[in-house]
Amino acid sequence: MSRLDRRLEPEGAVRRFEVIDGAVGRRRWSADDRARILEETFVPGAVVSVVARRHGLTPQQLFTWRREARQAAAALPAFVPAVTAPEPTAVDPARAEPPRRRIRRSSSRRRAVGIEVEAGGITVRIGDGASLAIIAAVIGALKGGA
Repeated sequence: MSRLDRRLEPEGAVRRFEVIDGAVGRRRWSADDRARILEETFVPGAVVSVVARRHGLTPQQLFTWRREARQAAAALPAFVPAVTAPEPTAVDPARAEPPRRRIRRSSSRRRAVGIEVEAGGITVRIGDGASLAIIAAVIGALKGGA
C-alpha cells in the first residue's frame, strides 16, 4: 500500500452529493412573486433572513429587492387621494339656523375658490362651479396619464 492510497474517509463511507437536473442558471422571479415575498419582509416582526431561506434566496438578494423597490417608489409621483362627498341636500326648515347677514365684497376683491393640481410641470385648475363628476373625471385622467 502506497501513501497515495490512504484516504481521509474510512472504507465504505458514503459521500453525499446533489444532482441538479433541469435548466441551470439564475432563477427568474415574476413581479408578482417578488411583490409577495417583499410583503412578507415588511410584516412587523419578520426577519428577512428567515423569509429569504423559506423561498430559497440569499438575504443579500432580498435586501437588493427591497432597495430597488424603495428607489422605484421614490421615483413615482405621489398622488393624494381625492375624497368626494355628495352635494348637500336641502335642510329641514325646522332645524335650520336663522340666516346671518354677510358683508358683501366688491367683485374686484372677490377671490375665486377652486382646485389647483400641479403634476409633472402641468397645472390644472378646476373652477368653483365644477360638479363632482367633472372633478372625478379630471383626477381620473391625471391618474391614467401617470
